[in-house]
Amino acid sequence: MDYNFPSSARFAFGLISLIGFVFIMNTLQGILIPLSFGGILAMLLYPICHRLEAIKLPRIVAIFICLILVIGLIWGLLLLVINQLSVFSEELPAYSSKVTDLLSKLQIFVEQKLNIRRGKQGAELQKYGLEALKNSGVYISNFLSGTSNLLANASLVPIYVFFFLYYRDFLRTFLQKLFKTTKASKVNLVISKIYEVVQSYLLGLFFVILIVAILNSVGLLILKIDYAIFLGTFAAFLLLIPYIGITIGSLLPITIALLTKDSPLYAVAVLGLFLAVQALESNFITPYVVGSKVSINSFVAIIALLLGGQLWGMAGLVLALPFTAITKVIFDNVEGLQPYGFLLGEAEVKKKKTFL
Repeated sequence: MDYNFPSSARFAFGLISLIGFVFIMNTLQGILIPLSFGGILAMLLYPICHRLEAIKLPRIVAIFICLILVIGLIWGLLLLVINQLSVFSEELPAYSSKVTDLLSKLQIFVEQKLNIRRGKQGAELQKYGLEALKNSGVYISNFLSGTSNLLANASLVPIYVFFFLYYRDFLRTFLQKLFKTTKASKVNLVISKIYEVVQSYLLGLFFVILIVAILNSVGLLILKIDYAIFLGTFAAFLLLIPYIGITIGSLLPITIALLTKDSPLYAVAVLGLFLAVQALESNFITPYVVGSKVSINSFVAIIALLLGGQLWGMAGLVLALPFTAITKVIFDNVEGLQPYGFLLGEAEVKKKKTFL
């Protein structure tokens, strides 16, 4: 029987399959997002778990030790953030006069530059304030709903990590049976490369965050900004959101500088500091630390981030690059898909020879 379909039919089938895949990913995101984080975290913890098993610890015990270490680290970071936020909230009343002064200067600026009188500004602010109060119930309910969903999904991640680590040999055998026309050694090689690329990305990201946190904190300490270490570290952790994370993280230190310093030049200096660190991170630190293990070109990375954010929101932004790296590994090792793997990778720019 001849199965050589025309190219238009193959294109239509591929497009329908892609639409169906995106629809399923969007519809089942409540299940797939924690499952994805569980799989990524299990790959990161596998070397530790494997070493604990190598010293004759039962697999279940080794997995529980890994989970306790991770949960303890996350819990400690959360306590630190909550403590710093509580300290900051206690000092908010002291900034009230500063906020009033800034608002007054802003009104004068708007009146002089945009020719909008203060009375009209106040009326507009009152109008938008009343609208915000009317919608506050909706905002609060949406926030509580989103928070409860986040906590519910986060509580599933350790369970998924446990089962991924516990059944890893079973899942490997399943993949070997699924791709029975491919040699088991080839399947094992692809799995090993996926583990390697995920671990390299996550460990590299950890060291990048550490370096950027030090740079941010030292810069803020030099500028004598309050809560320098906390603010610098918090902004560095937002690197989990590639490209835009550190920019978002700079907003809080800039606000603190405006509230606590007499001159707005401090806020400008903080902005300059974060722009310099971001340029250093994107051009030197990340390429050097992460290396060529995650060789995805910038254009594909930006598209992946946009698609991930559109599909899964903040979780999609965090998962976009590791998933793209995994996809590239699969494409590179499957015959017929290698051109797509090449498309995802870094482009080699050939330099023309010049004769002086």
